[in-house]
Amino acid sequence: MKKPTPQPKAVSPPDKTAPAPAPAAERKSAPLLILISAPSGGGKTTLCNLLLAANSGMTRAITCTTREPRAGEREGVDYYFLEAENFLKRLQAGNFLEHATVYGHSYGLLRSELTGKLGEGHDVLLNVDVQGAATIKERALEDPELRRALVTVFLTPPSLTILEERLRKRGADAEAVVRKRLAVARQEIAQWKNFDYLIISGSKQADLRQMLAIVEAEKMRTTRAQPGHF
Repeated sequence: MKKPTPQPKAVSPPDKTAPAPAPAAERKSAPLLILISAPSGGGKTTLCNLLLAANSGMTRAITCTTREPRAGEREGVDYYFLEAENFLKRLQAGNFLEHATVYGHSYGLLRSELTGKLGEGHDVLLNVDVQGAATIKERALEDPELRRALVTVFLTPPSLTILEERLRKRGADAEAVVRKRLAVARQEIAQWKNFDYLIISGSKQADLRQMLAIVEAEKMRTTRAQPGHF
């Protein structure tokens, strides 16, 4: 008796209704306070702009200043523009997490600017110099919410020679200013060990890929998992 030819087993089509793994931006994790610092000409502003464009769940921390708005600048978008007297009152009240005076104008980052946006569930991006980064890290030690959220990243060119080429290519500064910026940059680059992450700058897209990888990794830390995640 001839045995029947075995038929191939039917394979069920994939369940198209099954949910795909949630992208990092949709996972239920505590919001991040991403601080990016770099020497002058290191490309941190460009990286910050690319990161904001690539991550809809991230918002920029807005700084207060006593200087007049420049053409195209908007209140509450580029800066919070304050009268000098108002700025001083806030400073004396301890409202600023970090502040500085640059070319006769005061600049300051309100603690409420960070805690408010973090409290709303937004990742917050900070673009600060090395000195400002050190101050914010110190203040965060006194605040459990900020300490938990803070992630620090240092961006630097591969060498001072490349940084010098970038500064000269901009053509925005006199020779004496370029030399001063390079001298300061040497001191700033020496602080890279005080940051959580180090990015050796390459192309704009390569820097962005590394930055997105950092955000992804920090989102998956067990210490950031929100109650009721599972």
